[in-house]
Amino acid sequence: IPRSTPEILMAATGPMIAHAADYTLVTSARPARAGEELVLIASGLGPTRPGVDAGQPFPETPSSAVSSPVAVLVNGVAGEVLSARGFPGTVDHYLVNFRLPAELEPGSASVRLSAAWIDGDPVKVPIQ
Repeated sequence: IPRSTPEILMAATGPMIAHAADYTLVTSARPARAGEELVLIASGLGPTRPGVDAGQPFPETPSSAVSSPVAVLVNGVAGEVLSARGFPGTVDHYLVNFRLPAELEPGSASVRLSAAWIDGDPVKVPIQ
């Protein structure tokens, strides 16, 4: 069980949510598309398999899969979580690959991350 609330990390330009195809951040100049695969950087997702000692960085190999159930809700609709793992070389940073729901309308979408049924705060991303 995570020891803290899941959180999508923020950059100066907004949430650290990127296009999986090229890892550029989703911004108003490069909005996401309905059905697209994205990757977000988060903290607070808890233990992994295999485990990593507290305060130690996640290894490059083997990949450290998050032990708890992870979900991404986009405008209240479940996105497909493709993977959730420790970000190699970091402490308490995780990569979550997910697919946006296909039925999203253009505009601003609310993205909420949860781990072990603990919800984080939503962030907004532009959708084209």
